[in-house]
This record gives sequence, C-alpha cells and structure tokens, in this order.
Amino acid sequence: MTAQPEQILEKNLIAQLTRLGYKTVVIKDEKELLENLKTQLEKHNKVAISQQEFKQILNHINKGNVFERAKILRDRVPYTNDLGENKTIELINQIHWCQNEFQVAQQIEMEGTYKNRYDVTILINGLPLIQIELKRRGLELKEAFNQTNRYERHSYGAGNGLFQFIQLFVISNGVNTKYYANNALKSRTFKQTFYWSDDKNKLITQLADFTNIFLEPCHVSKMITKYIVLNETVKALMILRPYQFYATEAIIEKVKTTTKFGYIWHTTGSGKTLTSFKTAQILTNLPNVHKVVFVVDRKDLDYQTTKEFNGFSKGSIDGTNNTEALVKQLAGDNKLIVTTIQKLNTAISKAKYLGKMDKIKNERVVFIFDECHRSQFGKTHDTIKKFFSNCQMFGFTGTPIFDKNAGSNEFGKRTTEMLFGEMLHKYVITDAIRDENVLKFSIEYIRTFKRKEDIVDINVEAIDEVEVMNAPIRLNNIADYIVTNHNRKTHQKEFTAIFCVSSVASLVEYYKLFQQKKEAGLHNLKIATIFSYQTNEEDLDAVGTFEEEDLIIAAEPREEYGTNHSRDNLETFIGHYNQMFSTNFTTKDTQSFYNYYNDIAKRVKQKEVDILLVVNMFLTGFDSKSLNTLYVDKNLKYHGLIQAFSRTNRILNEIKSQGNIVCFRNLKQDTDDAIELFSRLEHKNEIILQPYEDYVTKFNSSFITLIQITPTVNSVNNLKSEEDEVEFIKTFRELMRLRNVLSTFTEFNFDDLSMTEQQFEDYKSKYLDLYDKTKGFNQIQKTSILDDIDFELELIHRDEINVTYILKLLAKLNNSTSEEIEKQKKAIIDLISGDVELRSKRELIEKFIEQNLPVIQENDDIPDEFNKFWELEKEIALNKITLEENLDAKKLEEIIGKYMFTEKKPLRDDVVGMMKTKPGLKERGITAERITDKIYNFVNTFISGITGF
Repeated sequence: MTAQPEQILEKNLIAQLTRLGYKTVVIKDEKELLENLKTQLEKHNKVAISQQEFKQILNHINKGNVFERAKILRDRVPYTNDLGENKTIELINQIHWCQNEFQVAQQIEMEGTYKNRYDVTILINGLPLIQIELKRRGLELKEAFNQTNRYERHSYGAGNGLFQFIQLFVISNGVNTKYYANNALKSRTFKQTFYWSDDKNKLITQLADFTNIFLEPCHVSKMITKYIVLNETVKALMILRPYQFYATEAIIEKVKTTTKFGYIWHTTGSGKTLTSFKTAQILTNLPNVHKVVFVVDRKDLDYQTTKEFNGFSKGSIDGTNNTEALVKQLAGDNKLIVTTIQKLNTAISKAKYLGKMDKIKNERVVFIFDECHRSQFGKTHDTIKKFFSNCQMFGFTGTPIFDKNAGSNEFGKRTTEMLFGEMLHKYVITDAIRDENVLKFSIEYIRTFKRKEDIVDINVEAIDEVEVMNAPIRLNNIADYIVTNHNRKTHQKEFTAIFCVSSVASLVEYYKLFQQKKEAGLHNLKIATIFSYQTNEEDLDAVGTFEEEDLIIAAEPREEYGTNHSRDNLETFIGHYNQMFSTNFTTKDTQSFYNYYNDIAKRVKQKEVDILLVVNMFLTGFDSKSLNTLYVDKNLKYHGLIQAFSRTNRILNEIKSQGNIVCFRNLKQDTDDAIELFSRLEHKNEIILQPYEDYVTKFNSSFITLIQITPTVNSVNNLKSEEDEVEFIKTFRELMRLRNVLSTFTEFNFDDLSMTEQQFEDYKSKYLDLYDKTKGFNQIQKTSILDDIDFELELIHRDEINVTYILKLLAKLNNSTSEEIEKQKKAIIDLISGDVELRSKRELIEKFIEQNLPVIQENDDIPDEFNKFWELEKEIALNKITLEENLDAKKLEEIIGKYMFTEKKPLRDDVVGMMKTKPGLKERGITAERITDKIYNFVNTFISGITGF
C-alpha cells in the first residue's frame, strides 16, 4: 500500500469530526476568521453584537502572550454596548463544558513573517483553540511538531493574534498521534508530547481511535476547561496526561458517590503532585464538600516545590511552622488548604487549638495525601481519622506498601490498602518508561572487596561485614573511583549526582576523603552534604518506611540524643559550603538549618553542586531533572530502593538518556525483588538498560546502515536528493544517540566499535553542514523537507569545549615544533568545526592563529592578546553592518543589546526604525529580514559562547 497523502488523512479526519458533532466551516483567512468569531460569540452568548461592540471585544482580547490569553479565555470580556450599558460576554463555558459551539476548519491561511496554511483547526465559540498538524504515513511525528513550532514563530501572532489562543496541539501521521499544551515556545520539547491511553494505560495511537475518544467535543472541551493548568511560576500551560486524568476522575467519582477512602499508585517521577493538586482543586467545586485539605510532608517543602505549588494556585502554600495560620484557614472560608502533616497533627492535638477546630470536626473534609508511602504509617493517620469523623482520605504514592515490604511498628504491619482501601488507578514504572515519561536505569555493580578465600584486592582483615564495608582503604578506593568517573557519568558535569551511604559515620569519612583529595588538587568537584544528627538517621536496611520520628527534618535536630560529635562535623562541612557559595548557614539555629536544606536543594537543581552526600535525606520526594547519577554504598530494599533510584530518571533532554546507578554493594537481588514487587520481573529489561555489549552491537549495526547510504565521508556531498539527506541525518542521529548511551559505561572504548572516533567526528561535521544548510532567516518561504527534521544538536556535546579550552590549546601550539604546529592546528580546526557554538568563530580563530599567534612571545599573554583581537574584529564587523545597510549605529547597538537580553527576534518596525534611508514598502520586509539575519550572525559569532575567557 502506498503512503497515505496528507490530504486524504485530512479529508478523513474532517469527515470523522463532522460525525462527532463538529460543524464544518470554510475560513480562508483572518478576515473570515473574525467574521465567524463574531457570529459564534453572538450564538454562544445569545446576544447581538454590533461592529462597534465587537471592536471593543477584539481590543480587549488582542493583548499579551499565549499565557495571558489563556487567562483572558477563562474570564468574561467586558464591553460597553451601543446604549452605553456595561456588559460582558463569555468566551468559553467552563462549568458546562459541553455547552459550547464546536466547529472545524481546514487550511486557514495567515501571513506573518511568512505565509502559512494550517492543516485542521478546531474552533470553540469561534476561537481557534486546538490546532491539528498532519504528516503522511511513514514520516516522523517530530516533523509535525517542528512545523507547529515554525508556525508559531512565523504567523500565530499575526493580525489580531487569535491563533495565540490555541490551548492544545495535536500531531499525527495517522499511525501515531500525540497531544501537548501550548506552553512557552522557548522551553517546548518533543518530550512534552503525550499519547492518549485508556484507563488501563493501553496506548491509543491511531488517529481515528484518538479522534473518537480525545477529540470528541465534550471530552476535548473538558480537557481545556478542567485539565489544563495555568502555571504562574513558569507562565506556561500544562495539560494532564491520560493516567493523571483517570486518577483525578476516579477520586472525583468516589467523592460524589461514596464516603470510602482510596489511593492512587503512580510511579515515582510521573507527576503525582500535579495530579493530586488538580484533584484537590476540582473537588473544591463540589457542593457537598466542606473543605479539601492537600497534605504534604514537610520534607517535600523545598524551595522548588513551594514555587511549584504556588504556581498551580498563587499564594496557596505556607511553608512556615505557623499552625495558628492553618487553624484560622480551617475554621474560616478557605475551601482549599495546603498544609504539612506536621502542622495538621499539631492543630488537632494541642489543646489551645481545639476550640476552633471543633467547628469543623464533623464536616465533610476530603484529605489528599501527597507521597502517602512516607507519612501515613504512624499514629498521625489514626489521629486525623479519629478527629475528623466525616472525612474522606485519598493517598498518592509511587511505591505502595504491600505485605511483602511492610515494616512493623507499634501498630503491627500496615499496608497502603489497610490505611486507604481500594486502589483507584495504577500507573507503574514500566508504563512510564514505555510512554517515555521517565528514563530507564543503567545499573553498574562495582566489586569493592573479595572474600578471604579469593585473592584479596583490599588488604584488610575484617571481623564482620560492617568493618569490611567501612575499611579505610575501601572507602578511599570508592572515592577515587567516583573522582575518576564522575565526568563520564554526568556528561562532563552537565548533570549532578547524589552519593548515598549507610551511616553518618561513613558519610563523615567519605566527606573528609573528598575534601583531602580536593585540597591535594586531585579534583575540583563541588561536594555538599546534609544529614540529621539523630538516632534514626542510620538505616542499614533502608526499606524506606519512615516512622513518625523519622519525619522530623534535620532543621529540627534533637540535642538529647547526644550526637554532638556528628553535629560538630556537620558544622565544619557547612562552613566549607558557606565558603564555596558565600552563604552563612549554621546548625545552631533551626531556621538557618532549614534554609540550608532548601539552599542545597536549589543548588543541586541548578547544577551548582556536583555531588550531594547523604544518608537518607533527598532519597525520596526530591525531584531534579538535572540529576542523572546515584552512587550507592548502602543497603536498599523494595520501595526504598525504587525511590532512591528514581531520583535519577526524570526526563530532561536528548543528552540525558538514562539514570545512572553505580552500586558499590551487591544489590542485584534486591533490585530484582523491587522490580518484581512494583512492576513485573519479566519486564526487567524495560526498566534497566541492556548490557554494554548489546549497545556495541546496535552501534555497529547502525554503522553498517550508514555506510550503505554514504560509504565514505565525502559521499555525503554527493547525496542526490533531500530524501537521501534525510536518511543520512536519521541514521547518523541514531549513531549519536547510541554513542551518548555508550559513553556513560565505564568500559566504553572506541576500539570496541566498527567506526573509528575520527570517522565519527568526520561524519558529524557533514551532519552539521546539512544543519547549516537549513538554517538562516534571509530566505523566501521555506519548503525544504529538511526544515522540519530534528537534528538533535544537544547530542553534539564535547568536553567543555569553549573559548577558554581553545586558548589552552593555542598555548600548547605556541610551544610546538613546526611539524607539531601543523598537526595541532588541524586538530583545533577539526574541533571547532565539530562544535555547534564554535563553528561560526572558525574563520576568526584561524586568522588569530595565522597572524597574531606567531608574534606573541609569552603564553600567559595569549588570553589578553586574543581578547584585544576579538574586540577589534567585533568593532570592525559592527561598523561593516552599519555602513553596508546605512544604519544608525547607536540604535543598532540598542537592538543587539535587547536581542541578547530577551532572545526574541527584533521587531520589524524597530529594524526599519534604525535605517537612515527607508526602503519602499515592497522592499521593506526583505531588507528587514536581511538585517535581522546579520544581527543573528553577529551575535552568534562575537558574543554567544565567548564570555568568561
């Protein structure tokens, strides 16, 4: 069967949408779009709108970016009618979401920077709220994704900007179909696109099936009105994934129809906080619910999480210990309350609060517990349940407590089911990995000693295993291993790591070793640590069940345990931290210590800390996309193991291909047991990366495919068509992905591959040449199929190659013999050619090598001389643009400065405004684009990647 053309796909989709209840409407351009909007708003609001009134409405809604328009969409729009009366109209019915006007149009044409025609547009009450882009069967889905991004840059903001009201994108090639929210273009990646599924997590990928379910008018309008979150923190739209939707719906149904409890099992890293918060938000609108209380453990209230919660609902979270404020909220009119379990327990336990609390103890209060596997297995659960006699409790957990992994306390064995009842929805780690919502794990087990009957590789006579594990030579060997391999594991510190150890005593020894090695100049890693100096910090079994005492954060240390020695050590370590980051934290003040906890969390996320050394802290509830490695010298089991491993597997970008786990203990059986408990053991390969040898085989197989397309590097130049170029790009891109995975294995060596490292670099240069061919702004409307191909330049990542690195190479070059100079010179040029950011600087660096380097006597003078050279060349280039285009020099510098600050394309009017001689209207657009192109090239060459040398 031949590939299905886009037109047939589009025609079939329109017919299907019509059968679902959409009215087809022919709209050619913005003029007809506006006429249709007026008609639909009149119909929806059951009111006649004059042209003057409609003009007011347009003026009101034609402002702001996508995020601001999303807020306008959800508000009533004010206007003054022709009789002078103040009126409002509704843009979308959010309460009765089915009661809106649904239309579908195709090939609407808009002209902005370029003229674009959009495949299929779904209009609700006349506004384009869902944009569907189609590609023919066989093409990558990513091409449709890239196309919507291009349209947004080129034409969505044109005219009255009605296409900036788009809430959802749908992309499909017929076989695969995904959806995603219209969030900030700058941060949008293909990894933020989702498949829909049924409530058993079976994917629905075919366009026809997806349309019947997801694009059904009532469902899609419900997704827009109920399940899109306007995140104030990042000023972006977020939409729930299918499993989040089903979990929320299940709880709402439970509250509407029963008084029973329930829990949601959604694997760690799948976005439970957003799901549970959205659930709480929706429940507040149910008339029979008096209050909804969203309960978190204070361990979770780090800097980023507080921002996240307040992003979902501005000012909703109070991260202090102010129980008085909580009691006031509970007794007052607040329907949605976010609090910590610690404050809630205080509010219902202390006599001074009971007078106010008695007023609501018999009311219908719904509790949503975030991460209930940690906070609900002591007496607090029973206290809350006993106090609120008419309450309903729902828990969210990534790792439920079953009989097999339940610890015992004074209450006996307690499971999640015993505390919360029925499991309402399940989404396990294998589901999340399949859907690419979390990453697989790459686990390496490093043997650190041998038994006495073996050849002993650590010279230690040990009485027991604890003594062996803490033998100084073993700890030193592990520290050396981490120092040696950390850059490899974290892609040259592109990511960060946690090192978890068995006890505070071990942690202290490890920290001192790292510090000694740093002072000896053996590494420059930024190591930080935090631990609580209390009895329960040491947890040799590390099952992960926290008793009530364990919930006391390190910010509330207990002096009575007599742990002054570990406290003194921690005070010293915090002193190093203060010196490193110019801070002033201490263990001597509770608030200061809690601030230290939050500051560490923030700096790990911002990649300012390379390795965080811990015992138990940060192994649960801590989410950081920039963390990719966990070093383990600690016994872990069941949910404790899965929770700890899951710190590393948050999706971020193409470079982060897996979570790296480096075990210095034999946890293989414990890992298998945990996988068996929380998914199914037969799915182990879906969770853990395959062995190194398997990736070598895959790489070599892909290399054979590459040489069938392009037998030599130079044959890339002779590819006859863009289709052939696309095949080369896709094949080499796969090689880059595999090499990215291979590079994190300790044993990786190019000698194991069929392709040499030089071949890889040469082909990479050709890959970049094809990328250069497609970019540029001074073009007539693009029609190249390469334009929508994703080159994944993130994967072209070298060992901190920047101008500083180049200058060091130049210093070596200056000391070489004439023969070595030519060899080094070629190596430097090859290096520059293979780096995305440095390619634009190649010609200038070559000029410096040829003309300036030979006359520099001292290597120490090279940075200063290069700086002078660079500033002079920058000034020459700026003057050249000014003279060639006859521009106002001061205005040009202002536009360049503004572009560097905002990273937004200069406005055409601003570009025209700095022209001393204004071109005619016909030439104005082309001239402005040419000048803009020169501005981009100037910034890319002289400013991007240059600072800091």
